Amino acid sequence: MRLKGLTYSQSNTHQALWVGVGSFSSFAISLVSAAILSRYFSKAEYGTYKQIIYVYDTLLIIFAAGFPRVFNYFLPRFSLAQGKEIVFKITNVLFLAGLCFSVFLFVFSGAIADILRNPELSRGLKLFSPVPLLMLPTLGIEGIFSTYKKSVYIAIYNTLTRALMLVFIVVPVMVFSGGYITAIYGWIGVSVIILIIAYFFKGIPFKGVRQEKSGLGFKEILAYSIPLLSATIAGTIYRAANQFYISRYFGAEVFAEFSNGFIEIPFVQMITGATATVLMPVFSKIIHEKTDISQITDLWRSALRKSAIIIYPLVIYFLFYAEELVTIVYSGAYAASSRYFSVAMILNFFNIIVFAPLLLSLGKVKFYARLHYGLAIATWVVGYLVILVFNTPISVAISFVVIAIGGILISLGYSAKKLGVTFFSLFPVGKLAIIGMHSFIALFLVNLLVGKVLSGFNNILLITTAGIGYLAILLVSGRWFKIDYIEIIRPLFKVNQ
Repeated sequence: MRLKGLTYSQSNTHQALWVGVGSFSSFAISLVSAAILSRYFSKAEYGTYKQIIYVYDTLLIIFAAGFPRVFNYFLPRFSLAQGKEIVFKITNVLFLAGLCFSVFLFVFSGAIADILRNPELSRGLKLFSPVPLLMLPTLGIEGIFSTYKKSVYIAIYNTLTRALMLVFIVVPVMVFSGGYITAIYGWIGVSVIILIIAYFFKGIPFKGVRQEKSGLGFKEILAYSIPLLSATIAGTIYRAANQFYISRYFGAEVFAEFSNGFIEIPFVQMITGATATVLMPVFSKIIHEKTDISQITDLWRSALRKSAIIIYPLVIYFLFYAEELVTIVYSGAYAASSRYFSVAMILNFFNIIVFAPLLLSLGKVKFYARLHYGLAIATWVVGYLVILVFNTPISVAISFVVIAIGGILISLGYSAKKLGVTFFSLFPVGKLAIIGMHSFIALFLVNLLVGKVLSGFNNILLITTAGIGYLAILLVSGRWFKIDYIEIIRPLFKVNQ
């Protein structure tokens, strides 16, 4: 792909890095938005706003019906001209799904508010209801550009659209001292602009290409997407449990603390999400062409190792400074959120395993669905029992993490069986332990020095100094542990004249 006269490397690592850059920019801008709104809204109002986003995100997965993930599976199997027809055919379906979503949100806003025991939520959801109609057709950008190895456009699109959301949603709140209703009006306005931008971006890979009929019918699309939708619904039910229980039994203010804290480190989602986005089309093509399946396992192991080299140092750093980081971002009023943050980060040691592209490319969609339904049932049942026994929000968070880790290990064991390899060949505990141990030792030494010198000083100064020292020690001492951190980002800067 040419950009400003340069031909960039087409390696999977390079493509994943660009997807990661786009995810990072999205996260950074979203973090700024959350930090500002946390300060301008009261806890009750911010909790209501976060509940609206929670409802939207939960139902979005259901109404999208797995269609955005169809791009990754089918596009590698068709020509560029045929791909053009597929992209806009599915985009039109997403538009109709968005319409249904908007109508549902408006009609059932009162019922949803009753379930979550927040009467104000009904008003907010009614006002927010046009957003799905405008936003669903924008889905699928990642799958399209990753398939055609133009993932730099994913970074551009995500950065541009997130920046626009910041301007339209947050700035009016700051300027007019508005409440969450002002933010919703901003959502609607920016959604119109993003819709136009998305249609333009979806046409970029096909510029100058005459559309051809692919012969891909909705029957074939649905045959793939419906089982995936079933798994997605199960996953949505599974992930919604802890948010539902805390919202219903502990109130909007506690939910605000929980939603600001119980998040996996965004960098982890960026890296694993980028890896999955890039590998899925590659796996799909290998399976379709019936080439050597060992290519899949080799790519998977390489992705796991590279992900761990980046993620484990980040997880350990955030665990050390969880309270300081949360306080800096959300203010001292949300210091309690650091407890949920620390619990959620434990999961990050395990979810570097990107098993979804592997299972889906092997056609194990039914197992994928059954696994998520099992997790959903376990999460809802255990969550309720935990509330009856302990009646604390932190216990709900802990139970979710334990179940999630169990699900990852089950999927890994199943994948190993189907591939005819051992469990530990897919999950090299020894190598991962070395990476984790190196990170812990490096940060322990930094904290020992910096913590004493800067104890009681400004939190920003503390974590910045610690971060710089930590990075320096990791890079210098990495070779002693046979870990090359530089190799991970080097491909991003390789260009051929």
